[in-house]
Amino acid sequence: MSDPRPPASAAGTGRSDTGPRRPAFIITIDVEEDDAWSGSATGTTRNAAFLPRFQALCDRYGLPPTYLVDWTMATSPAFQEFGRAVLERDRGELGMHLHAWTTPPILPLTGADHRYKPFLTDYPEHVMAAKVTTATRVLQDTFQIAPVSHRAGRWTLDETYARILIEHGYLADCSVTPHISWRGTSGAPGGRGPRDYTAFPEKPYFVDPGALHRAGGSPLLEVPMTIVPRRYGALVERTRALLSRSGPAGRVAGRLWPSTTWMRPNGRNRREMIELARRAVHSGHDHVEFMLHSSELMPGGSPYFRTFRSVEALYDDIESLFAFAAGAFEGLTLAGYRARFAANAGRPPESAAGPRRTT
Repeated sequence: MSDPRPPASAAGTGRSDTGPRRPAFIITIDVEEDDAWSGSATGTTRNAAFLPRFQALCDRYGLPPTYLVDWTMATSPAFQEFGRAVLERDRGELGMHLHAWTTPPILPLTGADHRYKPFLTDYPEHVMAAKVTTATRVLQDTFQIAPVSHRAGRWTLDETYARILIEHGYLADCSVTPHISWRGTSGAPGGRGPRDYTAFPEKPYFVDPGALHRAGGSPLLEVPMTIVPRRYGALVERTRALLSRSGPAGRVAGRLWPSTTWMRPNGRNRREMIELARRAVHSGHDHVEFMLHSSELMPGGSPYFRTFRSVEALYDDIESLFAFAAGAFEGLTLAGYRARFAANAGRPPESAAGPRRTT
């Protein structure tokens, strides 16, 4: 195969700064099938048709998004047309997202993988590597790029997975969710299970593939999701601690008094997201990372935004956040941020952002 063009991140490399460097505002979109939460055995990709509106909003505020694309969407003609347009106009980056139960080679771990949704880490290492190869090659072959950015499906990354990503030329990952444990979720019965990130760093770091929570000398930069703990009064804290042991009551408590604030819209947190961004600027943080699923931009595409009205309200929330971010932050793709971070860390320029040659 001929040399791939680089990730479409020139609009977000930060190389033309003339004044004090602003923190990065990184938009990450998990591009995946419609309502992946439903457990349906037949996935559809209608939500690809709803992405141009979101891209236009990003363009309006000069905030280039990073689309992290799973295999089902990378093989969707509608997304292929959209993705090529993003690259041709240099308005964003395409990276890789991986749902293990839909990415070939399909080697079922259960009688209903579409319902159990196994983590990639539930599979043997050679199968993990084969799925990463498939997910990478479809992006290479379809879009003529060498993807360098990644997010694990269902947020589950381990040391073996990180080493496989490095072997495939990935330079930036955004799977870590600090202050969050996914131990209450399940994959394949008897599998390795999800990850506990409660003690992981909030700030970006080059990972140690032997101990994912530690900084090391690998080329893979971990860019953690922006998540901060929420604090309540003593009475609420005691109530939450008590109810967390009582099943459904604990889930109600979690909705009433969430333990964390994410840079992720849920239909009720516009003010919290803007305040989170404002605090990041005032505290000298180097980045804020926003995330959303592509299917959430389509009415009925997720459990969270079922109606046209709820999607319109979602856009109102996103636009308010982006309007604030455009003045206080520098819009960067993941590859662009990795380039800036590597330069600041004294890494050689050739490892800062450039794609690897594919064969």
